[in-house]
Amino acid sequence: MAFTTDQNHKLDANERTQHFFVLTGGPGSGKSTLIAALQRAGYAHSIEAGRGIIQDQLAIGGGALPWIDPGAFAELMLSWEMRSYHMAKDAAGPVFFDRGVPDVVGYLRLLNRPVPPHIERAAQLFCYNRLVLIAPPWEEIFRQDRERKQDYSEAVRTYEAMASTYSAYGYELIEIPCASVEVRMNFVLSRIPTQLRRH
Repeated sequence: MAFTTDQNHKLDANERTQHFFVLTGGPGSGKSTLIAALQRAGYAHSIEAGRGIIQDQLAIGGGALPWIDPGAFAELMLSWEMRSYHMAKDAAGPVFFDRGVPDVVGYLRLLNRPVPPHIERAAQLFCYNRLVLIAPPWEEIFRQDRERKQDYSEAVRTYEAMASTYSAYGYELIEIPCASVEVRMNFVLSRIPTQLRRH
């Protein structure tokens, strides 16, 4: 995806963003694996902010980590998601986002932290298709690792925070079934307009 420097962007929900589809949910729910499968099928996608930021911060010895400075981590996530949005604007066909700008709001709400006005504004301006696909908690596949330090109970709370946040912004949530990657991918593709699918 090519990055555009066009500053004359009107970020209301319109024809240019109807092909932007967010996949959200709690950590360890198979969301990124599903997006990787969509990528292999030829669909454009974004890279999840959280894991990428954590990897970079660990590599450079930075402190913008969720277990050190959640506020700084949220700001980096916001910048990452906004840049992903701009990069996707010229993509042909649907773009699948591994989380979106409202996820930053959900993250802060999960932590019972105030949402700064500029983050609230960003969630209102950077619009996606009103149908948001959400991966439910799935204990059988949940794993912790170097970047994912949350336990399963926090994964459930994250799912709930994202569901309530996206609903509050007027999105319609569609829950992705706990099934094989192929079944999940077909389910996701069946929810987007026929004219946007690859043939």
